Amino acid sequence: MNNYAFIDSQNLNLAIRDQGWKLDFARFKEYLRAKYGVTKCFLFIGYVPDNQRMYTALQKLGYVIIFKPTLMQ
Repeated sequence: MNNYAFIDSQNLNLAIRDQGWKLDFARFKEYLRAKYGVTKCFLFIGYVPDNQRMYTALQKLGYVIIFKPTLMQ
């Protein structure tokens, strides 16, 4: 059975930071697999050129990165 997670990184990040925590993306993905049987995680994230190393690291963890528009100020 295929069970997918669609994650909005901005909402996830704000909620985690609001609790005073820092998210371990590797452990989070494992939690989704173990608890909900998630086989693929799609992570919607704003593209900022300076964050390329983070995007690469997330892809190596198995996240499918979907870039969304950002408002740069």
